[in-house]
Amino acid sequence: MMQPQQARGPHGVAIGLFLLVWFSCIWFGSYEGNPNSATRLFAAISLVERGDATIDEFETLTIDKAEFNGHIYTDKMPGMTLLAMPSVWLADPVTGQRSDGFRYGLRDPAFGDYLRLRQLLTIATTSAILIALAAVLLLDMATGITGSAKAGLVAALTYAMATPAWGWSTTLFGHAPVGALLMIATWAVWRGTSGARETARLRYPVMVGATLGLALLIELTAIFPASVIGLWAIWRTRTLAAPERLRLAGITVLAGLVLLSPMLVYNQIAFGQWLRIGYQGVVGFDGMNQGLFGLTYPRLDILFQLIAGPQRGLIFVAPILILAPFGLARMIRTPDTRDLGIMALALAIVMLLYNASYFYWNGGYSTGPRHAMPAMAFLALGLGPLWAVSGRTARRWIGALLAVSAFINLAIAAAEITAPDYIAFPLWDPILKHFLELDIRTVPSDWWGWKTGFGLALYLVVALPLAWLTWRGADLSDDARRDSLAAVA
Repeated sequence: MMQPQQARGPHGVAIGLFLLVWFSCIWFGSYEGNPNSATRLFAAISLVERGDATIDEFETLTIDKAEFNGHIYTDKMPGMTLLAMPSVWLADPVTGQRSDGFRYGLRDPAFGDYLRLRQLLTIATTSAILIALAAVLLLDMATGITGSAKAGLVAALTYAMATPAWGWSTTLFGHAPVGALLMIATWAVWRGTSGARETARLRYPVMVGATLGLALLIELTAIFPASVIGLWAIWRTRTLAAPERLRLAGITVLAGLVLLSPMLVYNQIAFGQWLRIGYQGVVGFDGMNQGLFGLTYPRLDILFQLIAGPQRGLIFVAPILILAPFGLARMIRTPDTRDLGIMALALAIVMLLYNASYFYWNGGYSTGPRHAMPAMAFLALGLGPLWAVSGRTARRWIGALLAVSAFINLAIAAAEITAPDYIAFPLWDPILKHFLELDIRTVPSDWWGWKTGFGLALYLVVALPLAWLTWRGADLSDDARRDSLAAVA
């Protein structure tokens, strides 16, 4: 079992990072009529306003749907739908509006505003909070394994601000929240196995089970990365006595079942059956009939496209991740971080292989390999150790790549996270082209009538100083730690 880590993510840096990430995720709005997001929101509206899960009245507004017994439902797992229900429940009485007060058409501005408000509230209270929390815990973990708050911050910023995890957090797609939940579970395993005092605390196995259960409630395919984390947790607790391991496993499984149990309630309300998933009745996607709901076997040509292809390639939308394998390799070569590095690398490989095995591997309208997004935090973890051992010149290169990647993902979040699948190189058109033309969406432009350039400027006025203060806080923390170690020596 690993020894307790002395370094922790500094509280001031953590607070600044959380605010920066949360603010960045809610400021830029994705299209509320996107079928993948809208189908989840339609189901939430039906559950709140009519007490059933059918979306018959919205059938023509989404292609992501399932049909059972003559009724139309969302074809997705119910997690994001259930998480959206409080926003619908709150917004309806506050605004005095219900969906049946509008014509059901995405070209109706009033109905668009109705959907947009409920989407924004859901993002602000779910995805944005989860990715901000995951970034903070990644900061703590990377600081712990390197002894440097700056190294931890580099890893956290890479994940939350320099990969499309940022842009996907502006939608109701499940990829970003699942990735955040996996990172939170990983931190809980790591921190909870850092010594006898930590292992005895109940909160860590509860966190692991709850976050993995919620991840499965959002996306059933989270079973693949969750299994990697589960096997790693078993390895991390291998030196404990059998009764203690059994106790931890029991708490973890129980917490997971509690968070997964709403699926049974949803299924009973929706289908009158406890065990059924929407994909069993999917409409219009014949590829889902191949293999297991579209999963067959990994194809090397597709894997290349996911990593380096111009249409969906990860290195185009997050060039900083070119360095991730080097950082993870260093973790694996270091005895104290070997198991964590192996787990992170294995999880990233599993997600890429899963994406390469899926019939609809390109994700339809998508920016980057969206099905592999849960791997982003685990790839970014490697940047921490790499920064910690690099010299001044190498750090400048890492910083430059981080800045370029952050700019690209600012453009993605602001301009287009769901790039059309018929465009060969969407990073330029529509993403960067629309961003440079200020054809973007921001809270002020959507709700206050501002020009989009003013909305972007206000974001930068808030975000840049906050980012600088967070960066400076990490510097001061490292300086204080060095002074403390020198005094002890």
